[in-house]
Amino acid sequence: MALLDGRKALVFGVANDHSIAWGIAKALHAEGATVGFSSVESLIERRVRPLAESIGSPFIEACDVSSDDDIRAVMTKWGEQQGALDVLVHAVAYAKREDLSGSFVDTSRDGFALAMDVSAYSLVALAREARPYLHRGSSILTLSYYGAEKVVSHYNVMGVAKAALEASVRYLAADLGPDGIRVNAISAGPIRTLSAGGIADFRKLYGPFDTIAPMRAHITIEDVGKSAVYLGSDLSSAVTGEVVYVDGGFNILGVPTID
Repeated sequence: MALLDGRKALVFGVANDHSIAWGIAKALHAEGATVGFSSVESLIERRVRPLAESIGSPFIEACDVSSDDDIRAVMTKWGEQQGALDVLVHAVAYAKREDLSGSFVDTSRDGFALAMDVSAYSLVALAREARPYLHRGSSILTLSYYGAEKVVSHYNVMGVAKAALEASVRYLAADLGPDGIRVNAISAGPIRTLSAGGIADFRKLYGPFDTIAPMRAHITIEDVGKSAVYLGSDLSSAVTGEVVYVDGGFNILGVPTID
């Protein structure tokens, strides 16, 4: 029997077939889960629907995660059509392109607020609206990055937003734990995704990674998907409030050097 047979998952944030969220969705499906999708409206028909239909998804809905009404509408439709929710995946983040280059000190007030709202608060909003459909044994997953913990060149306001996201994971885990609902984050190494392309000089971050990380390999969306299966299944039944690194060990290094 597959690890997620009979389970139902809802994934927010797929943009295309290079998305980490798509890697997670594929992995959940491969282990028997029924997977629903929600993404920004502009991506649904051209990019998300073909991917969702390729794995037989019964649920594809547009959502602006900066709108409580949108989130509530999606969750209500999920409840009406699918009932319980076993795995909720939050793979959503956004910052203005100009705030992902130059110096952090130059971040605009509205740019800071936007990054925090979309990248961090949306997890809280999703968890709140999903709560009626979550149950003992349900799992909430989100995506972070090492820039939440240490300064990464040009990650800037997104690093601050991811730090807030990781703190939110801990507080949500404490709130929802008594109901048997787990909340965790995956901190993946750099992966060439659509969103990563918005970070200035991302190629310099990505390029030498496989010569620095202890595992001497780049991270793939499939790597992240495997860890998502663990966190979404009963294998992690006593794990909550954690940030699980899927970065080939990069985070353990003090002064990385290229061999």
